[in-house]
Amino acid sequence: MNQKTNVPLLILLFLIGSWAKAQDKVTISGTIVNSQSNETLIGVNIFIPELQSGTTTNEYGFFSLSVPKGDYTLQISYMGFQTSEEKISLQQNLRKNISLESTTQNLDEIVITERKNIANIKKPEMSVNKLSIQEIKKMPAVLGETDILKSILQLPGVTNAGEGSSGFNVRGGAADQNLILLDEALIYNSSHLFGFFSVFNSDAIKDLKLYKGGIPSRFGGRVSSVLDIYQKEGNSNEFHMNGGIGLISSRLLAEGPIEKGKGSFLVAGRSSYAHLFLKLTDNNNSAYFYDLNTKLSYKLNDNNSLFLSGYFGRDVFDINDQFNNVYGNAVLNLRWNHLFSDKLFSNMSMIYSDYYYGLKLDFVGLNWDSGIKNYNFKYDFKHYISEKLKMTYGLNAVYYDFNPGTISPTGPSSGINHDQLDKKYALEPALYIDAEQEVTEKLSVNYGLRYSMFYRLGQQDMNIYANNEAVTFNQELQIYEKGKPIGTEHFGSGKTIASFDNLEPRLAVSYQLSDNQSIKASYNRMSQYIHLISNTSSPTPLDVWAPSDKFIKPQLLDQVALGYFRNFHNDDYTLETEIYYKKVKNRIDYIDGADLIANEAIEQVVLNGKSRSYGLEVLLRKNSGKLNGWISYTLSRSEQQTPGRTAAETGINNGKWYSTGYDKTHNLAVTASYSLNDKWSFGSTFALQSGQPVTYPNGQYEYGGIIVPSYGARNDDRLPAYHHLDVSATYVPKPDKKKGWQGEWVFSIYNLYNRMNSASMTFRQNEDTGRNEAVRLSIFGVIPSVTYNFKF
Repeated sequence: MNQKTNVPLLILLFLIGSWAKAQDKVTISGTIVNSQSNETLIGVNIFIPELQSGTTTNEYGFFSLSVPKGDYTLQISYMGFQTSEEKISLQQNLRKNISLESTTQNLDEIVITERKNIANIKKPEMSVNKLSIQEIKKMPAVLGETDILKSILQLPGVTNAGEGSSGFNVRGGAADQNLILLDEALIYNSSHLFGFFSVFNSDAIKDLKLYKGGIPSRFGGRVSSVLDIYQKEGNSNEFHMNGGIGLISSRLLAEGPIEKGKGSFLVAGRSSYAHLFLKLTDNNNSAYFYDLNTKLSYKLNDNNSLFLSGYFGRDVFDINDQFNNVYGNAVLNLRWNHLFSDKLFSNMSMIYSDYYYGLKLDFVGLNWDSGIKNYNFKYDFKHYISEKLKMTYGLNAVYYDFNPGTISPTGPSSGINHDQLDKKYALEPALYIDAEQEVTEKLSVNYGLRYSMFYRLGQQDMNIYANNEAVTFNQELQIYEKGKPIGTEHFGSGKTIASFDNLEPRLAVSYQLSDNQSIKASYNRMSQYIHLISNTSSPTPLDVWAPSDKFIKPQLLDQVALGYFRNFHNDDYTLETEIYYKKVKNRIDYIDGADLIANEAIEQVVLNGKSRSYGLEVLLRKNSGKLNGWISYTLSRSEQQTPGRTAAETGINNGKWYSTGYDKTHNLAVTASYSLNDKWSFGSTFALQSGQPVTYPNGQYEYGGIIVPSYGARNDDRLPAYHHLDVSATYVPKPDKKKGWQGEWVFSIYNLYNRMNSASMTFRQNEDTGRNEAVRLSIFGVIPSVTYNFKF
C-alpha cells in the first residue's frame, strides 16, 4: 500500500477509534433551577471530583456532561445557593433536573468559591467580567437607584462617557461600539434622563456578562464589547411582589405561575416623579422616565419551552411647554428552546427592536421624528460532543430600517407637508461556529469563525461625486469641504447599493500552570456595519444611526490580549491581569465644522480613519468573609488618526494621532461591602479617572470687531481628574422573617465629599473685567438618598 492510501486509512481508523471510545461513555444532562421560584440558573458549576471534570449551565440553565461509566460524586455550586452533593451511578444516559436551595449564610460559610475559581482558571475564557445582581445591589448608586451600567464602571477597562452622560466606553472604544443585548434584543440607547439612570431595572434582571475581548463568534456587529443581559423568567411556583420607593423614583415587580411548575409571568415597572415637585414651584420644566419589563415562560414538555419577553421605555423632557423631547426603546423577543437529545440544545429567536426619538419645538412650529428599527432571526445550537469538546453554531439575519428624520409642522397643519429624509435599509446575515476543547489536562482552547455579510439596500437616490469623493480638499485654504454632487443614481426597492462580507476568526487559549494559576491569550476580529453619527464623546438621544455604503466603510477590529490569572489563600482572593492591543480600520471622523442634524448627505462631512488602543488591566478580588469586594486599575491609551487621502491633503489634525474623547490614561475603582450583622450591611465605591480629553482655545484674534478664538491640535488638553466616593447602609428590621411582608431601608450618599467634577469647560469674556475666563459645568455634587425596598 503506498503512502497516499495510508493517510486516509489512518484517519478512518482514528475516527472509528474515537467513535468506539465515545460508546463507552454516558451522558448526564438536565436543567438546574432555583427551588423557590423554579427559575433556571445561568453559570452553575457542575463538578465530578473523581474525574476532575465539570461544566456549567448555559444561558437557559441547561447542562450536559459525558463521562465514562461508573460511580461518582456530583457537586453543584452556585453563589448565593447551598452547595449540593450526591452520589450517582452512571451506567446509562441520565436526565437529571436539579433544584438548588437559596441560602442566607455568609459567603465564608459556603463552600462554593474553590470549584468555581478552579473552573475559571482552566476555562479558555478571558476579558470577561460577570457581576451577580446581589453584588450590584450592594453598591451605592446615584439618586438611590441600583444601576447596572454604573456597576460595570467599577470593572477594569470600563470608563464612563462623562459626568451625567449616557453610555460607557470599553478598552478605549466608543460607546456606539458596544453591543448591548437584553434577552438577545438589541438596545440602542442604554440610559434614562441623559445618563442619570440606566434602562435596566435590576429587579427584573437575572444575569449579566461583559465581554471586553476574546468574544465568542456567536456575537457580532460591534467592535468594542458585548454586554449580554438576561431577564428573570418569573416564579412558576407561587405569586410574589417586590419593589422600592425612593425620593424621585419607584418601582414594582409582580411574578407568579401561569400553570404551577410549568408556566410563569413577570411584569416590572418603574417611573420617576421628581417633575411633579417642580410643578409645585410654578416651574414649567420637567424631565421624567417610565419603563416596563415583561416576560412569559411556558414549559411545553421536557424538551420544549417557549418564552416571550419585552421591554418598553420612554423619557420625556419639557422646557416651558415650548420644547418637548420624547425618546426610548421598545423590544420584543419570541424564543423557543428545544432539546434534540441529551447532547444537542437549540434556541430559536424572533426579535424586534426599535429606538425612537421625537422632538417638538413649538417656538419654531416644528416636529422632528427619527429612529432605527431592526428585525432579527436567530437559530443557535449548543452541541455537547464529549466532556472535552463542546460546539456552538448557528445563524442570524438582521434587517434594518433607518429613519434619519421626518420633519413636519406643528399646530393645525400638523401631519401635512412633512419632509421625510430618505429612509435607509440594510440586511446583515451571518453564520458562525465555535468550539471549546480541552486538548490536554493543562491546555484548553476556544476557537471559532464568524462569516458576516452586509447589504445596503434601496429605495434611495444616491449622490454621484467627481472621483467618487464626497469630501473635497481645498488646497488654497487647506481645509476639507463638502463635495458637490455631479448627479444621482436611483436604486429601487430591494436593489443592492453596496455589499460587504468579512471572515471573523476568534481564538482563546488557556494553559494551566497549576491548580491555582494559568496564563491565557486571545485574538478576535470583528466587523461593525452600522455607525452612530455623532461628534460628541457621549451618545445623546438625537444621535442618528447610519449604515455602511459606498462612502462609509465597515469598521474592522483586530484585538489581541494576554493574561495571567491566579487564586490565593484557598481561593479567598483572585487576581486577574491582562494586557491588550486593538486596532480598528475605517473609524469615521468628522471634518471641521461638520453639520450632522438633518443632513441627507452625511457622506459629505465624514472621512474614514483608524483608531488604536492598548493597555494594562489589573483586578484583585476578595471573595469571602464579612468584608469583600475588589480593586481594579487600568493604564491605557486610546487614539485616532485620519491621514490625508493623498500626499497633498493634510488629513484631520494634520494627519497625526490624537487622543479620542474617551481616552482615560488612569482608571482606578475600589468596591467594598461589609456585613456587620443580620440587620446592618454597608457598601462603598470609589472611582478615580484621568480627565477627559478636550480641545481648548490657544489664542484669539479680532475680525470685524468680533473676538474669534483659535484652537490647537484636537483633544490636546484635558478636563480636571474625575473622582468621587459613594457610600451606602442597608438596614433590615426583621432579618429572620422569610414569609409575608419583608422590608429594608437603603441609605446612600453619592459623592460623599462633594467633588464638583467637570462635565465640560467653556470659555467666555467677563463682562465686567473684559478678560477671558473658563467656566466649568458640574452636574452632581453630594446627593443623599433613601429608598425603602419591600417584597411579599
